[in-house]
Amino acid sequence: MNAMTAPRPRWPLRLARRAVSPALFDFWAGRINPLWTLEQPVARLLSRSAASRDAVTLVLRPNAHWKGMRPGQHVMLGVTIGGRRLVRSYSPTVLADGSLAITVKGIERGVVSRHLATDARPGDIFTLDTAFGEMVLDAPHESLLLLAAGSGITPMRSMLRALAAQGMPVNVDLLYWARRRDELCFVDELDALAAAHPRFHVRYLLTREDAPDARIDTAALDHVAGLETRRVLACGPGGFVQAARTRLHGSVARFDAEAFSAPVQVDTGEGDVEVRLARSDLTLRLPRGKSLLEGLEAQGIKPRHGCRMGICNTCACGRQSGTTRHTLTGDLSSEPSSQVRLCVSAPGTDLILDL
Repeated sequence: MNAMTAPRPRWPLRLARRAVSPALFDFWAGRINPLWTLEQPVARLLSRSAASRDAVTLVLRPNAHWKGMRPGQHVMLGVTIGGRRLVRSYSPTVLADGSLAITVKGIERGVVSRHLATDARPGDIFTLDTAFGEMVLDAPHESLLLLAAGSGITPMRSMLRALAAQGMPVNVDLLYWARRRDELCFVDELDALAAAHPRFHVRYLLTREDAPDARIDTAALDHVAGLETRRVLACGPGGFVQAARTRLHGSVARFDAEAFSAPVQVDTGEGDVEVRLARSDLTLRLPRGKSLLEGLEAQGIKPRHGCRMGICNTCACGRQSGTTRHTLTGDLSSEPSSQVRLCVSAPGTDLILDL
């Protein structure tokens, strides 16, 4: 019997929690099977395969502590590199056997993405956190327009598989952007879905081969029937998401988006504001032109954070007073006692934060 097929320990977990700390339990149980933990969801890398010229798909087997996810959500994946545990956000697809498929593009100077894309090997163990994200299928009768650029195709793939399992009950159009054809992922799978489901249509737009009409702000949308009734789901780099939002403002029924890179600032403003950290009893001068997270880190303060995309809420803290500006949409918020996501909020006025 090997570690992959060995049964889980049968002693009562409640007793184990009283007897030892989770860290101690995980250390010793992990010597028998790395998937045996007291509380922590972890996953073992089963296989890796090429998804495109510059991307790979990793298939992970989670342990029993993994609580699952909704199609389109993200998870924080933890990996140890050079003795340091680093965490990044990815959007998996749940496969039929319960394993998770995560597709990763190696980003220049991206420590985690390049490790996963080039160095990770079957048998490696990763930590998983609770799934998060609100870009999910929550209205079963909405016609959809999916906009994906680069790695933004991964949550779309997960949602399309869920819709296909239901017989594709609504009209769905997918517009998928990449620079070149060999950078597209899942083409065979997407084409097969389109062939099997008449209500699903996919179109590939290549910005280096079809320019200039391939960009989100110029691409033709007249083939999308009933555009004004569509719910739009967009995922890609910050600039892509912002351009899509601007292009479709007032033209669709609903627009939801997630950006996997730093958002483009809408109105950076000028000068500094005074930001008081109530719990730390610190008062700082932070620039209006940077997110609160960037401004605090530049001052040597390290707030808790996760995805840096405004999705996971790890960096959220309370606001006692003042106004913030969303760095992607430009929306202003000044409601007292509300939550501020530091990574996508810039100071608009003097602030008092619960930090």
